[in-house]
Parts: sequence; C-alpha cells; structure tokens
Amino acid sequence: MAAGPVDQRERRSGALLEYLARRMRVRSESVLAPLGLRPRHLVALTVLRDTGDISQQGLASTLQIDGTNVVGLLNDLEAAGLVERRRSPEDRRRHVVAITPTGSKRLNEVECALATAEDDVLGGLQPAERDQLYDLLRRATSGAGVTCADAGADDPDPLC
Repeated sequence: MAAGPVDQRERRSGALLEYLARRMRVRSESVLAPLGLRPRHLVALTVLRDTGDISQQGLASTLQIDGTNVVGLLNDLEAAGLVERRRSPEDRRRHVVAITPTGSKRLNEVECALATAEDDVLGGLQPAERDQLYDLLRRATSGAGVTCADAGADDPDPLC
C-alpha cells in the first residue's frame, strides 16, 4: 500500500509531547539544581527507595546504563550521603547499594518540589484531566505498541 499525502489537519501528538517534555525537563532541572541533584540522581534514588537494597550491577541493569556510568552516579550520591555501598555478605566481590535516611528525606523534598513544577507545567488542566493524562501516558508506555505494519498483517487498516 503506497503512502499518500499526509493530511496536515490530522491530530498528531508527537510534537506536543516533545514540547511538554522539554518544558517539564527544564522546570524539573531548575528545581533539582538547588538541591544538588540531576534527573539521573532522582531516578536512581527512586529505584532504590522502591526496590530496597540492590546490587550495583542490578541497579545498572534497572537503569539501563553501563556499569562504569553507574559507578560515577553512585559516587555522586554517596558523596552527598544519599546512598551507601557495602560489600555483599554472600559475595564479597559485589556491592549492595541502599538509600540512606538522608537520601529518603531528600527524595521526599524533591518529590514535593517536583509536584510544584508539574503544577506549573500542567496548570492548564483540571485535576481530573491530569489523572486522565497520567492514565493515558501509563497505558501508552506499558509495553510495545502495535505498528501499522504489524496491524496490517492481521487486519489491514486503510488509515495507517
């Protein structure tokens, strides 16, 4: 099926999502900087809070970053007293990473500050609309979506 001209009136979300993400990123970074954190620090602290103690290698895998990069990330967090690394009692070659009480407190502060940033960015939406947006974004990010080519194999859709 040959691709025809794109109807410019079609509602495409990509550019709007990119714009919204850029606004949220800039606003979030301005909130994190005074607290001495960057977005990658926030993600690591959140994972540690939600999963509990985890091996350094497990954290790298969860964050989908190279082991060398996770060392630098943990060096930053450890220097700030937000995480601690200790040898695994089961395997002395491994390090186990844990969020500290100071790290948990800082994460709570950051989450409150980020709620304010999100209020600024999403101020045009009512609370019920924000809930709906969140639910839609969760659905959109859960698992791989079906592409037009995949869908065409089972049920050809002339709109794809």
